[in-house]
Amino acid sequence: MPSLILFRHGKSDWHAGQADDLARPLSGRGRQSARAMGRFLADAGQIPDRALSSPAERARQTIRIAMKAGGWSCEVSTREALYRGVAEVLDELRGQPPGFDVILIVGHEPTCSAALETLIGGGRVRMPTAALARVELEIASWADLEPGCGELAWLVHPRLFKTEARDSP
Repeated sequence: MPSLILFRHGKSDWHAGQADDLARPLSGRGRQSARAMGRFLADAGQIPDRALSSPAERARQTIRIAMKAGGWSCEVSTREALYRGVAEVLDELRGQPPGFDVILIVGHEPTCSAALETLIGGGRVRMPTAALARVELEIASWADLEPGCGELAWLVHPRLFKTEARDSP
């Protein structure tokens, strides 16, 4: 049974001087949170088979930093659809080939929360920056993905982890 991990990118640096939204990088706090969440995934044995990232710099930085901090790796692909809305995210997932049991998506708000709500069949969920949510999907293949086919396994906020000296920018 496939599983999805939604990973909202870390806090971005609005003062980086980037006029283009896609070019905006992570802030120091965003980098700290990405490191903490990468370690969490490793420590919890929740390493994905594949990661799909929005093309935004802050999303791409989030997955790179998380993998390095956690000491794990997986195939990473950048997908334009992840910078759009829930329908495009679901379509992107439906197009994933067999063989990937756990896919991680690095995306944005409000799409991450809305995708989570859609997959679990409703409710109100808010994913703060750098939060991770795992959804167990009751489907045979990614092509079968539809609203309400999942169950929330866990939702983890980066504030649960103490920031340590090793997390400095």
